[in-house]
Order: sequence, then structure tokens, then C-alpha cells
Amino acid sequence: MSENTGMVKTNEELKKMKKFFAEFKAFAVKGNMIDMAVGIIVGGAFTAVITAIVTNIITPLIGILIGVDFKNWEVALPRLYGSAEPGTLGIGLFLNSIISFIIIAFTVFVFVKALNRFRSKKAAEAPPEPTKQELLLMEIRDILKEQKDSGA
Repeated sequence: MSENTGMVKTNEELKKMKKFFAEFKAFAVKGNMIDMAVGIIVGGAFTAVITAIVTNIITPLIGILIGVDFKNWEVALPRLYGSAEPGTLGIGLFLNSIISFIIIAFTVFVFVKALNRFRSKKAAEAPPEPTKQELLLMEIRDILKEQKDSGA
């Protein structure tokens, strides 16, 4: 018997590798995987749009109403350990993030609720067809019932 050294692969190893890549291909090409990828891309774009709306429109309007500039709303922290610049807490940026999160979470909630309603209507409209096995069992049930009713 010769030893397998270096880059030489046995037939069994090659079969395992082919099987592995075939399984990966089946996983990657599934409809759910592609749907998820599209959802992530659209979600990222949606998040960017919501963040821009909140940062450039909503929080300035709130700032005008309550008299606070959110972009510059910071709390200075004391200098520690000889640092040249004092630290700051960006309260305004944090509030922008909270408002963005609430809008995105609400939008996703509404979307999922509408999707579930659509799925439930679709499921209610089209009851599944009975399988061949179920049809045969119903036929046997009806024959037994006829035999019982006729007294046989």
C-alpha cells in the first residue's frame, strides 16, 4: 500500500469533497437563502434612508420645538489620566439612533404583520388537496360504513 502524501487525493476523498460542495451549492441556491440575502440588502438600504431622515429632518424639527441642537448635544466628561481632550457623551447622536431604531422596528412590525395576514388569507383560500393515501383511507372508511349500515 502506498501512503497518501502531499496534494494527491484518493477517490474517496474526492467524492467527499464533491458531496460537500454539492450540499453547499444546494444550500446557497435555495430560495430562502436568496430571499434572505435580498432582505438584508434592502434592509441595509432602508436603514440608511431612515437614518438620513431622522438625522436631517426629524431631530432638527424636534430640536426647534424643544430648543436643543441634537448634533451638538453632548455632556463633557472630566479629563482622566492626563488625557489632552476631555471625553464627551454624545446624547444627541444616541437619541438619533434611538429614534431610528423605533421607526425601523415599527416598519418591520407593520411589514411582518401584513405578510402574516397575506399568508393566512392565502392558506384559508386554498385548502390542500388530499394525498392518494388519504383518498384511499376515505374510500375504505366509506366502504366499511356502507357495510355496517347494510348489516353485512
